[in-house]
Amino acid sequence: MLNIQKKMSSAFLALLGLPATAVGFALSTQIAALSWILSNKYHLDIHDVAFVWLAGPIAGIFGQVIVGLLSDNVWFMGGRRRPFIIIGGIVSTIAFLTLPHIRGISHITGISDIILIASVIALFLDLSINVTFNPARSIIADLTPEGKTRTSGYVWMQIISGFFGVFAYFLSMVFGNETLLYIAAVIVFLTAVFPILFIQERKDLELAKADSQEKYGIWQIFQEIFPLYGFLVFGFFSLFYHFFPEVLGGLHNSVLIAALAYSVIIGIIIIVQGLKNPTNRNEFQKIMLAHSFTWVAFQSMFILSGFFIEHQILPNIGLKGVAANWFAEKLTGTVQSSGATVGNMVSLGFFILNLIGAIFPLILQSIAKKIGRVKTYIGALAFSAIGYFYIAYFSRVEIDFYIGMFLVGIGWSAVISIVFAIMSERVNPAKMGLYMGVFNLAVVLPQMMSNGVANVIKATGDHQLLYIFCGLFVSTSVIFWMFVKEPESSGITQNVPKGGH
Repeated sequence: MLNIQKKMSSAFLALLGLPATAVGFALSTQIAALSWILSNKYHLDIHDVAFVWLAGPIAGIFGQVIVGLLSDNVWFMGGRRRPFIIIGGIVSTIAFLTLPHIRGISHITGISDIILIASVIALFLDLSINVTFNPARSIIADLTPEGKTRTSGYVWMQIISGFFGVFAYFLSMVFGNETLLYIAAVIVFLTAVFPILFIQERKDLELAKADSQEKYGIWQIFQEIFPLYGFLVFGFFSLFYHFFPEVLGGLHNSVLIAALAYSVIIGIIIIVQGLKNPTNRNEFQKIMLAHSFTWVAFQSMFILSGFFIEHQILPNIGLKGVAANWFAEKLTGTVQSSGATVGNMVSLGFFILNLIGAIFPLILQSIAKKIGRVKTYIGALAFSAIGYFYIAYFSRVEIDFYIGMFLVGIGWSAVISIVFAIMSERVNPAKMGLYMGVFNLAVVLPQMMSNGVANVIKATGDHQLLYIFCGLFVSTSVIFWMFVKEPESSGITQNVPKGGH
């Protein structure tokens, strides 16, 4: 074992965060490049692009829970989480290398359906990300004690991952999205495969042995995620809707509204139950549902921002003097087309988002020591809601979009750091991988709702709706988070009985 691991030093926490960094860089690359390539190179419309992105949630539904369950109960290649991180990193590398060659793959295979090929490649990419991300997050909880050290572990994860995400968007602006895919293949391979070889896992988790006989199967998982049934139903409806739009078109908005109404009503019921009988299980479900509304917003933003810029901002400013084009024009001397300009503006906006996401965890950690993690999280998330509404109602020129991304980035810095530290103290630590997988369903199932957002925008032609919806979703999440209790290890006294997990 490395000395830095024995001491739980900052260097070890940084090393521990590198596998998650590989996932962060992969996600940033996917966000920067996938929608852009599909819409500009292969000319898919907003509905088809959103459909291809459904591959991610589908991969997450199966990959996260299954990998989490397996990684809790196996040991090979010298680790519990290690083999999945290595395998996921290798598959991600292959997926990035194939994305620029969809048309060539079409010729070789004789499959003319570009959407089908893109969906399959996206599915493998997302499967690899999901295979890696759960163990990469779980290993931090495995090897750090509850409280400040664990929070620091997730903060370090977000800082390093955030800076790598910033780097991905910078590379996108300078070299273009196709070149970014090749660079990502190298970086993801290096940061996923090699660091984990120097981290020694615990073969026997001593924590929560009294609860380690807790049985978990498909039915138990299905019961656990009942707050997310609305998102699950709409997600599968979206798949059928893509293939049978004429038959199901009249039902789309009704199913979408019903799914959201179900989620809100169930959230209220869970809150009331928690007030009467507070347990860790109830807290876990509150966190899961609150987190789910956040991810409807963020996923919709990631997929559809390019269309918003193309229709709401670019017509107001033209191509001259676009700040996002400066990097490519100055460093490569290449004049940027309208399509490239949209991609550059998306990348600069998400560059700002991830830069704030990389810097603010340290600030939030300091605030959390004084007021608690939950209140800190609520405050950060409120900035995201403000940012979304600002873009929706005031974003007419380039700088407005970046101001909004700055505000959204404050919430983003908390969404992928603090929330895992809070959640991890409400579950059985001997089954951390499983619960990380179950919790991730609060990410992947809501992501399927973004297809509904895209369909509404396509039907109305109103791209402003994107950020109005995002603001409403995050505001709903903030309200639910107000009823989440502070974990005891924060030092803020809000006792919650340990029953339920």
